[in-house]
Amino acid sequence: MRILHTMLRVANLEQSIEFYSNILGMKLLRKSEYPEGRFTLAFVGYGDEESDSVLELTHNWDTKTYDLGSGYGHIAIEVRDAYEICDQIRNRGGKVIREAGPMKHGSTVIAFVEDPDGYKIEFIQQKRPDN
Repeated sequence: MRILHTMLRVANLEQSIEFYSNILGMKLLRKSEYPEGRFTLAFVGYGDEESDSVLELTHNWDTKTYDLGSGYGHIAIEVRDAYEICDQIRNRGGKVIREAGPMKHGSTVIAFVEDPDGYKIEFIQQKRPDN
């Protein structure tokens, strides 16, 4: 067994594809419209769906906003250098909401950004062999 994808409902599909592709560096893997159901699905990720987990961005055509609820936490992405990725995200027009630095009560370096719908994405810096 393996995790295939995580689904996020998004208000503006093109804005979300732009964020995940151009700001976070994922690739748009596929996009399908379902006119009878009035929704579109777009799958984005760092690798192909055969070997990697991806994000499914679901756009319901008649829904303009979503309440994220209190149960959602964040998506975590491992990065080589959290400080550098925060600079890149900012330079690409992304919103860094927690600068890179050691997590509270620990030494793991983390950072958080926010997508256009308010979903939180955590960057976790890879541990180095000497850490």
